[in-house]
Amino acid sequence: MPLRPRITTSIDRTGGTVAKALGAFGAATVHEANARTGAMHGIRPVTPGLSAPSEYGMFGDLPATSARALGLAGVGLAAGVRDVRSLREMEFPVWARAAAVRGTGKASPGWLNVPISCGGAVVNPGDVVVADDGGVGVVERADTVGVLANAKARTENEEAVRPRFAAGEQGVGLGGLRPMTAGLERDAR
Repeated sequence: MPLRPRITTSIDRTGGTVAKALGAFGAATVHEANARTGAMHGIRPVTPGLSAPSEYGMFGDLPATSARALGLAGVGLAAGVRDVRSLREMEFPVWARAAAVRGTGKASPGWLNVPISCGGAVVNPGDVVVADDGGVGVVERADTVGVLANAKARTENEEAVRPRFAAGEQGVGLGGLRPMTAGLERDAR
C-alpha cells in the first residue's frame, strides 16, 4: 500500500540561539565537531553553470519568497531547483543537487515535518542543518549543545595553532604524527 501524505504540526525544535551559533561556525567545523557525521553528499550551493542531471526543478523563486516570509534561513534539497538567477538576486540561500528549467506538478500534498534522507544524511524534524559554500551537514537536535561546545573548542584550537602554521611549522609535528612516521622508509630523491 502506498504511503499517504502526512503533515506533522507539533515537533521539538532546536532553539534559535543554538542553531544560529552552530551556523556561525560553518559546515566543515560543525561536521568535524559532530564526530564527522551528518555530511550531505552531492548537495551544493546554487551557482552559475550548475549542471542539470535532474529533469525537474522542485524549488524556485516563488517558494523562496514564501519560505523567507515564514522565517526560513535557506533551503536544501536532493533534487533540482529552478529560477537560479532570481534566487541569487533575492540572496535566498539554496543548496540543491541540480538546476533544471522544468517545473513539477502540484497534484498531491506531500509530507511535512517527517524524517527524510537528503544527500545520504538523515534529517529529522527539529535537527539543525548547517550549510555554506563548502557543503551541507546536519546535527541531530539532541546533540546540538554538545556539538556547539565541540565546535567552539575546535575553533579555539585552530586559532591557537594558526600562528605556528604561518611560521612554517608542519602539521605532522603539531598533530602528534611524527612518531608514527619515524619508522617509515624514506625516498631520497
